[in-house]
Amino acid sequence: MIIPAIDLIGGKVVRLYQGDYQQKTEYTASPQERFDLYVAAGATQLHLVDLDGAKNSTQRQLDVIKSLIENTPVPVQIGGGIRTEQDVKDLLDIGAQRVVIGSTAVKNPEMVAGWLKQYGPERIVLALDINITPEGEKKIAIAGWQEDSGITIESLLEHYLPAGLCHVLCTDISKDGTLTGSNVALYRELSARYPTILWQASGGIGSIADIEALKGSGVAGIILGRSLLEGKFTVEEAIACWQDA
Repeated sequence: MIIPAIDLIGGKVVRLYQGDYQQKTEYTASPQERFDLYVAAGATQLHLVDLDGAKNSTQRQLDVIKSLIENTPVPVQIGGGIRTEQDVKDLLDIGAQRVVIGSTAVKNPEMVAGWLKQYGPERIVLALDINITPEGEKKIAIAGWQEDSGITIESLLEHYLPAGLCHVLCTDISKDGTLTGSNVALYRELSARYPTILWQASGGIGSIADIEALKGSGVAGIILGRSLLEGKFTVEEAIACWQDA
């Protein structure tokens, strides 16, 4: 599945380079115009990151997000600074299809495993951003990539699988925002090792050839952000390529 994505700051569509708030590009189209364009092009799933909420959960753009969900006829999964059960509940209450949980899933796995059991594995996505060491270890970064958690993705997944985990969005940090292609080998390895997980690939997609390269990797979805915003290809082209798999 092709999953177009937008990031929001102050109700506007932006992109950060490598997660850096100081390296921000702002786009002219409104979030609703962008979502409308993606849906008209055939997208059946969308992804939204609230970067204000990620920085400070008291600044979450709930009114903007609620309006977007109400005016968009396809499911939207939402992430950005989900730290408490109230954050989860607030987003599900306004119609989010799924809540995407990053650092909190690493820092407090017992609590987040409880959310999986309470709200159901279909409502929760773990967003795991990894740095691959020279030795090949897949270490999860947290706090907007500023900290190395010291935890490998494999050890964290082993904790969550008994709670029913089924959705994981995985990003190789070195690829994000670069448009240089995704880490296909990583997704092949993870999909083969954890076949019950529906993997979402994220980061680095810059051309239709990069989507083509992910065919057969085992991923269930591909998150597309900057490549669509910068017109590297269209949603129609991406969907046509993926459906050819």
